Amino acid sequence: MGGVNFRSLTFMILIAFFVWCSSIETCIARRGKHWRQSRYAAALSKKKGGSHGHRNYHNGGSKPKPPPPQSHKATPSPKPKEEVPPSTPSPHGGYGYDQQSTVFNVLDFGAKGDGKSDDTKAFQDTWAAACKVEASTVVVPAEFVFLVGPISFSGPYCQANIVFQLDGTIIAPTDARPWGKGLLQWLEFTKLKGIAIQGKGILDGRGSGWWQDAPYEDPYDDERKLIIPLNSTVQERPPMPVRNELSGKMPSIKPTALRFYGSFNVTVTGITIQNSPQCHLKFDNCMGVVVHDITVSSPGDSPNTDGIHLQNSNDVLIHSSDLACGDDCVSIQTGCSNVYIHNVNCGPGHGISIGSLGRDNTKACVSNITVRDIVMHNTMNGVRIKTWQGGSGSVQGVLFSNIQVSEVQLPIVIDQFYCDKRKCSNETAAVALSGITYEKIRGTYTVKPVHFACSDSLPCIGVTLSAIELKPVQERYHLYDPFCWQTFGELTTPTVPPISCLQIGKPKNNRVQSDHDVC
Repeated sequence: MGGVNFRSLTFMILIAFFVWCSSIETCIARRGKHWRQSRYAAALSKKKGGSHGHRNYHNGGSKPKPPPPQSHKATPSPKPKEEVPPSTPSPHGGYGYDQQSTVFNVLDFGAKGDGKSDDTKAFQDTWAAACKVEASTVVVPAEFVFLVGPISFSGPYCQANIVFQLDGTIIAPTDARPWGKGLLQWLEFTKLKGIAIQGKGILDGRGSGWWQDAPYEDPYDDERKLIIPLNSTVQERPPMPVRNELSGKMPSIKPTALRFYGSFNVTVTGITIQNSPQCHLKFDNCMGVVVHDITVSSPGDSPNTDGIHLQNSNDVLIHSSDLACGDDCVSIQTGCSNVYIHNVNCGPGHGISIGSLGRDNTKACVSNITVRDIVMHNTMNGVRIKTWQGGSGSVQGVLFSNIQVSEVQLPIVIDQFYCDKRKCSNETAAVALSGITYEKIRGTYTVKPVHFACSDSLPCIGVTLSAIELKPVQERYHLYDPFCWQTFGELTTPTVPPISCLQIGKPKNNRVQSDHDVC
């Protein structure tokens, strides 16, 4: 009896042992499954950059629910999924075609950067990818030269706050074929929000072929008529730069190197723009523009190569830049208001100008312009306002302050008889000028210190002069006294030389602007 009980007890112990082992295998299998899944989930979380931390179940956190009941039969562990490594930068500093990247290097899209291969399509493809990603960056890397034809980096369906990081050099084609019958711009950014072009790179328009091919009918600066050398002869045309031997006959329409159109919150900083066929940097219908620490460089005799051209643009800040060109360092056209320019070096060039305005009997409106802390050397003009006869509209609220001029031909100019072609007809209508202040304009001139030529029918009013000190350099040119015509205002301090031609007060028969004239 005792033997039987002993055998029964032994049998029951063996059964319990086998059941216990089976449970251990099942637990181990489940443990392996959960461990592998947790490791994969952690890898995905790390790849996405998210970290939710560890839940603390000892401080009010809810405890995890127990797993559902499992069969005691051991199940095979599933194979772990292959982990996807995070995006790895390409050898060029970009991130290739990774859709999660925000950096797009033109080299990763096929650009050669050897200065000979046409990289236009690579730039287009890079932009197309970057356009879809908010706050993306297009990288044009240093130590490469990219030959790029005319291209438009356009919205309006691009995401906001794109950065165009220009550290290399982009050069324009010098043969006529890419330009067709002529284009108005080389590189254009249109209908964008929060676009920034920055870096230490260069845009080279290689414009000498265009300058040489400039037709005789092209407009030229009318202020040359005021400059009379000692031999009493005036060149009808300035000498053209030496022609680029590699260039062919270029189209008569000359492109601007870099243009922004219809964009908000535009920034251009750090870059160099040189040798543009025409204007170097243009803003048209833009709002919220900041330009600083840029360099513009082209020969002083390159025709119509304005440094910065503003048109129909508001809330503009330009500062801490060096502008050397063959036309106005800064040109402010119709539709501009709230423009602040300071700490700019200008020269060679034609100075800083408002206008020309009112051409072909058009209406022009410019207001709230401040130009201060400027250094000008070897320029045709200093600070200037120029309008055409027959125009309408107004220029008002302008301050020119602390302008240092050196060997400038005409430091202070208002010309309401501007004409950049051979012949212009006399007309009575004019753009109204009022509230123009000149203060602390100092330095040397080579022709005439002040030239005020205002409209007979609509004289300039509210012209204020203060702390003007302008002295001649040498007798290389006939030197003229200050000239004033139909200019009214006040002298708040003595001036050098005396500007006695300014009429104090207001005109007796000042014509009241019509509704058509008012901006």
